[in-house]
Amino acid sequence: MTNVVLDLPYVPVPPGRGRIWPLLLGWYAPWLLRGRFGVRRTSFHGVERLRASLRSGHGVLLAPNHCREEDPFVVGLLCRRAGTAPYTMASRHIFEGGGLVPFLLTRAGAFSVHREGIDRAAVNTAIDLLEEGRRPLVLFGEGHIARTNDRLNLLQEGVSLIARTAARRRTKAGAPGGVLVHPVAIRYRILGDAAAALERPLSEIEERIGLRRDPSLGPGDRVRRIGSALFEEKEREILGGRGEGDFASRQGRLVEALLRPLEEEWTDGPAEGGIYGRVKRLRTLLLAGMIGGAVDDAERARRWRQLDAADLALRISLYPPEYLEDDPSPERLLETVERLEEDLTGTLRVHASLSAEATVGEAIPVDPGRTDRGGEDPLLAAVAADLRSLLGIADGNGTA
Repeated sequence: MTNVVLDLPYVPVPPGRGRIWPLLLGWYAPWLLRGRFGVRRTSFHGVERLRASLRSGHGVLLAPNHCREEDPFVVGLLCRRAGTAPYTMASRHIFEGGGLVPFLLTRAGAFSVHREGIDRAAVNTAIDLLEEGRRPLVLFGEGHIARTNDRLNLLQEGVSLIARTAARRRTKAGAPGGVLVHPVAIRYRILGDAAAALERPLSEIEERIGLRRDPSLGPGDRVRRIGSALFEEKEREILGGRGEGDFASRQGRLVEALLRPLEEEWTDGPAEGGIYGRVKRLRTLLLAGMIGGAVDDAERARRWRQLDAADLALRISLYPPEYLEDDPSPERLLETVERLEEDLTGTLRVHASLSAEATVGEAIPVDPGRTDRGGEDPLLAAVAADLRSLLGIADGNGTA
């Protein structure tokens, strides 16, 4: 799995503001999507909605779902269709170590955020860009890659904080427009023979974990069999044996067994924001002394073990209990196989050719104030509802 947690000092990466690089990269992005991610076909809908919001002088925030690594490039092509280029907030780990992708992203307008800390610089940069309103700002509200296109995870409050603060500033400055949020639904589909695409990774995983191939099983049953074997192995390792009940209850017990001891030591109780919110809070607390050099080697090693436990809890939680029930789609099977392979090997490969379809939702005006503090954030609720509608997701599939 990609290492998104770093104990190195954080140096913010600002966005490139030039116009030439986004133009050049707009031509290169389709080649990158094909060569690096296997996305061979793209289509875009609702582009006129984005054009109209930009023409009206509003600050525009694009809020896409986030199920694959290539999402920023798909949104970049969408913006190109609208005659603009976006600024995009991206996790700091993407910019570490150099390479082609961070080089291109920075020049295209991406800037870093340290999700495991209190990154006021990133928040202020996002607010400033949205207040300026020259180009749309892209925020992936889920905060992490879900790898479940049929499920929307909880949206983080940073989206509404940034949108409302920028709206207040624009109002105070007498800007001609306010701030509008456009949900953007990204949907991927497999092109070609899905069973053939899944055969190699399934066979390799079965061999790796010692499962003999059963010719009578189809791809769906093979994925479920692999997942069950790996989950039971974690239950034995952490709980001492196989759990009782259905998968959802067993999954919940395993996640709690990993997180509760850490929260008892480091916090005064579980944080809000679902499993991701709880893990994010633990990361922040554990990394504080590590990045500052305030702990010795033994304590650093202990904290890394705790970070690994929190990371494992998050990864386990990202397998939705209902995702492979009945007759799962080829896309759900591919997503699950990709996650299994990434969790087992730490690498992610392209196994199938894909199409990507991005749809811009109706503009949601941002009210600079919030009248129901303590309850559900109305802006986040509206964005989530529109994303589910555009993706064709039932409400019950989006509350992890």
